[in-house]
Amino acid sequence: MRITKQEAMNIGVVGALLAAAAVPMAGQSSTWRAPRADGGKPDLNGIWQTMNEANYDLEGHNARAAMALRPGPYGPVPAPPVLALGAVGAVPPSIGVVEGGEIPYKPEALAQKKENQQNWVTRDPEIKCYLPGVPRATYIPQPFRIFQSASQTFIAYQYAGAVRNIYMKDPGPAPVDSWMGQSVGHWEGETLVVDVTGFNDQTWFDRAGNFHSDALHVVERYTRTSPDVISYEATIEDPKVFTRPWKIGMPLYRRQEKNAQILDFKCVEFVEELMYGQWRKTPLTRQ
Repeated sequence: MRITKQEAMNIGVVGALLAAAAVPMAGQSSTWRAPRADGGKPDLNGIWQTMNEANYDLEGHNARAAMALRPGPYGPVPAPPVLALGAVGAVPPSIGVVEGGEIPYKPEALAQKKENQQNWVTRDPEIKCYLPGVPRATYIPQPFRIFQSASQTFIAYQYAGAVRNIYMKDPGPAPVDSWMGQSVGHWEGETLVVDVTGFNDQTWFDRAGNFHSDALHVVERYTRTSPDVISYEATIEDPKVFTRPWKIGMPLYRRQEKNAQILDFKCVEFVEELMYGQWRKTPLTRQ
């Protein structure tokens, strides 16, 4: 089909207008800027949740039949305690969230990690509904809510009713080691930086047996990058376990339901039979 000279000119004009519309006007920034909360800082208020496989294993991994495995005739098969879970107990694949791909364990600590993984059913604190610790609380596959005011920041997690008060003025060293540690925050431009210390050695980073000691030090960075996304990073340091600091990163997504809220998942009572059932006067069968 042949077009006239006038039609060609019209097409050229339309194309130029479309191209111009795609380029920001002179002096106009194309960088998105977060709305402000009380006090003028970026607004992190809301209900957020990850969408990844980090709670299974921070490192990249292939799909496998179960978290707990045993040798089989043609390769690993599920261990007896998780055999009946079938596909529900399988591990989905993941590209991982560790910068550089691998956690830099000391040799003796890597051996401990592998032993933890082999004994996942009896050792993972998540199974017993212990508090998840930091950073694991962020990527446990349940939502959490950030409450932010001009002077305070508080995070409530659905899992196990865990909470964190982020001190915006440093109160000094943590008075006692704890599951969730002590969090002290400050702002660096658009980013909330949270320094977390004062941990015990009882939490894991994931279901794969990745662990730490009581020397754990975590520095988190929360940066609002769009209306419904927070970029989350955590730098992890523990000289007793790792050869150097290492980092994880992932997006946090805003829950979109109109009635989104944090619900009750206080799982302590859910594991009473697992942990204490054998001390009943007449114990229930476990087979």
